[in-house]
Amino acid sequence: MWDERYNTQQYAYGKQPNDFLADHYKQLPKGNVISLAEGEGRNAVFLAKMGYRVTAVDGSKVGLEKAAKLAKEHNVTIELVHADLAKFDFGKEKWDAVVSIYCPLPSAVRSAVYKRAVKGLKPGGGFLLEAYTPEQVNYNTGGGPSVDTKTSKSDLQDDLIELSFLHLEELKREVLEGTYHTGLASVVQAIAKK
Repeated sequence: MWDERYNTQQYAYGKQPNDFLADHYKQLPKGNVISLAEGEGRNAVFLAKMGYRVTAVDGSKVGLEKAAKLAKEHNVTIELVHADLAKFDFGKEKWDAVVSIYCPLPSAVRSAVYKRAVKGLKPGGGFLLEAYTPEQVNYNTGGGPSVDTKTSKSDLQDDLIELSFLHLEELKREVLEGTYHTGLASVVQAIAKK
């Protein structure tokens, strides 16, 4: 499905970074950052421009090819990893930061992935996330029809139990990201530290 979505000249979610990431990236320690479900590279390229060493993981080869093109356009280097997050090995205390922007995993998979991601974070490492909440299914402005791929504040408190939250909020906001994320949306935002 994702290869098909990304197989166009246009960037499905635009070329600009996610607003929440752009506004709060400075709260992430500099160093090695991993971006989950990175797609076509907009957030990874932004972070690379801000001086981070970025690894972008995605299950779509087409998306990662477009990410490589976008990185070249901006004259930055990002490491691209084609992998299924459900099976991805984060290692132990390897990353300075984890970024998860609209990573639509089924709840059981998400929980396991986030717990492994936390183990992969170095002490003092940061975790920044924006995701659609279950209420988003009523808005039809992105994220698809499945409630199970949405994330709530309480889900994150369970999944990221080993982290300390600096910011954790559910809110309604205008999301304007390309063709597929456009309009008023119900989101959860988190910044946490190990």
